[in-house]
Amino acid sequence: MADLSNFPITSRWAPQNPDIIQLFSFPTPNGVKVSIALEEMGLAYEPHLVTLSDEDVKSDAFLSLNPNNKIPAIIDPNGPDGAPLGLFESGAILIYLAEKSGKLIGTSAADKAKVIQWVMFQMGGLGPMFGQLGYFTKFAGSEIEDPRPRQRYIDEAKRLLAVLEKELDGQDWIAGDYSIADIAIAPWLNALEFYGTKDVVGFNDLTHVPAYLDRFMARPAVQKGKTIPNPKG
Repeated sequence: MADLSNFPITSRWAPQNPDIIQLFSFPTPNGVKVSIALEEMGLAYEPHLVTLSDEDVKSDAFLSLNPNNKIPAIIDPNGPDGAPLGLFESGAILIYLAEKSGKLIGTSAADKAKVIQWVMFQMGGLGPMFGQLGYFTKFAGSEIEDPRPRQRYIDEAKRLLAVLEKELDGQDWIAGDYSIADIAIAPWLNALEFYGTKDVVGFNDLTHVPAYLDRFMARPAVQKGKTIPNPKG
């Protein structure tokens, strides 16, 4: 049995089976990337619910694994060279899991480069910009009277959606075959519904992006992974 005692997070979120991947997460767009990937890849894992409250993500236990106090994070008891590995940042975790499993990252060096390119597109653009869009339309930022911050992120969301719309013309998935790039991107597209911003960014005026999201959401692994860990316990 793997010894994970060197990871202080396990004193609060204790593994029942320390021999499999430990997932510390919450079902946000970033969180479900990892649960969906694990389901798609068929990797055994144990989910632990880490809420977004300061009591959880700013606790000493969680910060010991992710000093950036954001979900998701993992511990792989069978990391490189057989040593346990703790990892945070959803994009880094996706790449790590794809390389570990040999799945969803293409079959050639060129494929891999293209997949990672689109993961970075999501990490550096789609996620941060859509997150700010949500803040200025649904959350506290919506109370700011100055319309310029909100409009900035509306315009940027439209621009990013146009990039995807063009790229998806003539193909089902963003980097050719289904990959971790789609697992990175699609949950953030789905977040537009939660933010109530589909109309303002013209989502339903697009052709390829809505169909792409529907294809993604219909996958059995997505249907299972999108609510893991279950926030209702």
